[in-house]
Amino acid sequence: MTDKKQKIKMNHQYAKEVRERWGDTKAYNESERRTADYDLADWSEVSAGMDAIMAGFAELKGNGVAPGDDPARRQVEKLEQFITDRMFTCTYEILSGLGQMYVADERFTKNIDKHGDGTAAFVSACIKSYCA
Repeated sequence: MTDKKQKIKMNHQYAKEVRERWGDTKAYNESERRTADYDLADWSEVSAGMDAIMAGFAELKGNGVAPGDDPARRQVEKLEQFITDRMFTCTYEILSGLGQMYVADERFTKNIDKHGDGTAAFVSACIKSYCA
């Protein structure tokens, strides 16, 4: 199976899971409406943007920034604004849930930790501090 076909298959699998977990929420419906016309280039841009944000967290972690420090808070704000601008209104409640999911779901942890071991846990801690 080609990488592109495998990615499409995985995206369909994740879409089904997302629909089952959050399909009855306001954020899900907003995301469906706002991203309905996204093509592969749009989704690639979203993916690249998220990767850049996570790489920023990894850099902060590597520089010894603590989760409650101003640079970490600003990075969480970037994440929150990115999600709001491109998919759905990212409330503190949703952001907090994402932070928990980044460490509870090994798929997210693995994807985020490609930027450096422990990055997902750092992002989660930054979000927790930000939302407190």
